[in-house]
Amino acid sequence: MSSNSGSGGGATGRIGIGLELDATHLKILEVLRDNGRVSVSALAERVGISRANAYTRFEALRADGVIRRFTAEIDHQRAGLGIVALIFVTVRQQMWRQFRAQLAQMPEVEYCAITTGQHDAMIQVRMADVAEVHAMVTERLANIPAVKATETVFILDEVLRRPYVLPSDRERDRGRGAPRRPAPSASSEPEQGQGLPLGKMRFVGAAEGRAALRDAT
Repeated sequence: MSSNSGSGGGATGRIGIGLELDATHLKILEVLRDNGRVSVSALAERVGISRANAYTRFEALRADGVIRRFTAEIDHQRAGLGIVALIFVTVRQQMWRQFRAQLAQMPEVEYCAITTGQHDAMIQVRMADVAEVHAMVTERLANIPAVKATETVFILDEVLRRPYVLPSDRERDRGRGAPRRPAPSASSEPEQGQGLPLGKMRFVGAAEGRAALRDAT
């Protein structure tokens, strides 16, 4: 709807017209999440308000900084960046400013966050191949004096990626009242390949597998 980034730093949950974010504001954000180029008329129709009201609310959200900017979402695989890696970095504690400055000079870095736990920061990069990731870690990151150690993890599959989440998403989920799947009984073991939690695998030992083959024959 607009390519201009918002400005201003109002309190969280408030917009430029001085009202608390309500269900209508959240609905506008839901529609824009599906299609950021929707027209004002279509936005008003989807939300169920007048065109003037939709325009006023949208401009207030943008001006107050709730909507920061509009951008394109691309298919990284088709753009030639099919390898995604997370690089966990341990930073020398007196050299944070240098670390931030050096990282800002690396255009291949898609995202960086300061974290708690074993490491100090997490970097996400997208590259054409594994060799490029290796070169970045060993030749660029390792040569930054502020970097004490790194650990690299390659992402095999990006299961879920949303542009953003909203409080209304969780409230809508609660409203569905979908029954929860009962937990499996501790005394019963699922058949091989059946009833296992997503992401878990059951490995059969060699001796057990040979015994099963003998029984089958």
